[in-house]
Amino acid sequence: MNDAAEQYVRLVLAMGEHDADYVDSYYGPAAWRDEVRAAKRSLDAIRTHAVALRETLGATARPAETIDGLRLDYVRRQTDALIARAEILQGRQLSFDEESKALYDAVAPTHGEDYFRTLNAAIETELPGSGPLVERVEQFRREFVIPREKLDATFGAAIDVCREKTADHMALPAGESFTVEYVTGKSWSGYNWYQGNFTSLIQVNTDLPIFIDRAIDLACHEGYPGHHVYNALLEKTLVRDRGWPEFSVYALFSAQSLIAEGSANYGIEVAFPADERVAMEKERLFPVAGLDPARAEQYYRVYDLISRTGYAGNEAARRYLDGAFTAEQAAEWLRTYALMEPARARQRVKFFDQYRSYVINYNLGKDLVRNYVERRSEGDAEKRWEVFAELLSSPRLPSGLV
Repeated sequence: MNDAAEQYVRLVLAMGEHDADYVDSYYGPAAWRDEVRAAKRSLDAIRTHAVALRETLGATARPAETIDGLRLDYVRRQTDALIARAEILQGRQLSFDEESKALYDAVAPTHGEDYFRTLNAAIETELPGSGPLVERVEQFRREFVIPREKLDATFGAAIDVCREKTADHMALPAGESFTVEYVTGKSWSGYNWYQGNFTSLIQVNTDLPIFIDRAIDLACHEGYPGHHVYNALLEKTLVRDRGWPEFSVYALFSAQSLIAEGSANYGIEVAFPADERVAMEKERLFPVAGLDPARAEQYYRVYDLISRTGYAGNEAARRYLDGAFTAEQAAEWLRTYALMEPARARQRVKFFDQYRSYVINYNLGKDLVRNYVERRSEGDAEKRWEVFAELLSSPRLPSGLV
């Protein structure tokens, strides 16, 4: 199996030579990357070799051992996604849902305007007044922007509390750490670049104002117990302890991303259930950011309602990428139903341009991971952490979460 896994890694690296976003991280042998670069394989050659690998994997008997069977399933599905991505780069046209199924092993539900109007009506009760709801939401949220001069201190405090909470419930690899950089000119708000050796570089985009909720969201999602912990546990348990090379590379446009993004988003809830989060932020984050802790409950009531509109982003992306919306119409949809102010909506459309159906991984991924963990933990908070940690350390696929 390791021979097939090495072939897979080399194919992912070869794809990265054609697609700058494809290889999200790699910490395997440097010689493999050097050899791949020297070979200069064409997309057609990559696809041909990937199809041959998939045929070999398909003919391989599934091991009786559960984790070894999951491993075979994982490499098969990741290879399927690699083939699909190669074909897309060669010009194959897929609908939004066809693409998400081919790459991420999942299809997001479809919601119409009435669904989002109902959600917006609930927000109206919290923010009554005249004028468009999106403007009232933006005016309200502007009162909770982290001042630029307090941003680093606030993120530092958020990271500290996220790590404390995670370390209380999960065994983190010795020596794990990450650094934070502030950047501009990106289509995303935050990004974890995993470096190997249990270290990450986390970048925070400061193009737009950053609201107080993003401190914990980014600290959890990108750090603890999100992407940084996920990658570190995969490196520890699968690459180092088991010697599985396929986890030394992360192909962004693959089923692994739904697990990665879904667990990173759900990890926020695991670490800080709603009531605990508000109490913690009132004590440890609002004061650092210079915001009034007495308004935390109101802010998070509105925040919770707005977060339920997340699937509006999927609808905007689906209609835009399927040709039913122009970029301007997609941004207007985001303003109307996701309640994004214009600059944030335009930034999101740029994300659609760059990452396409990847958007389903955040909300659908979170829902699938939440349902998987909650079914197995049966409402027990400590067991929830155990199931969550097991998921982060195993070769699970989205279709295996249902």
